[in-house]
Amino acid sequence: MSCIFCNIEQTRIIDQDAFFFVIRDGYPVTEGHSLFIPHRHALTWFDLTAEEQTALNALLTKQKKLLQEADNTITGFNIGMNCGEDAGQSVMHCHVHLIPRRKGDMEDPRDGVRGVIPHKQKY
Repeated sequence: MSCIFCNIEQTRIIDQDAFFFVIRDGYPVTEGHSLFIPHRHALTWFDLTAEEQTALNALLTKQKKLLQEADNTITGFNIGMNCGEDAGQSVMHCHVHLIPRRKGDMEDPRDGVRGVIPHKQKY
């Protein structure tokens, strides 16, 4: 099995802990868009242990703080993951997106995560 995240170039890693490493997304939605990837090959969030999920939360919080310290235009974040091919997962190794947002980066940012099914976005 060939997995791009299991074979990541070490020079791309910007942070890590015992369970996860962090890289900047190769196709960023916004500047600073980061991916949090478990060192061990796990398919989705649901395959992570409770200890790994807790560690992920701590690393997300750390990176959020670092991003905002480095760029004061960041006013919000989207955190997202696709679990399974039918949910849009294209790399079958768990990864979580942290996407910095800035005021005015889109006309109407409300209901962002609901946009996965466009006609369901507004309610």
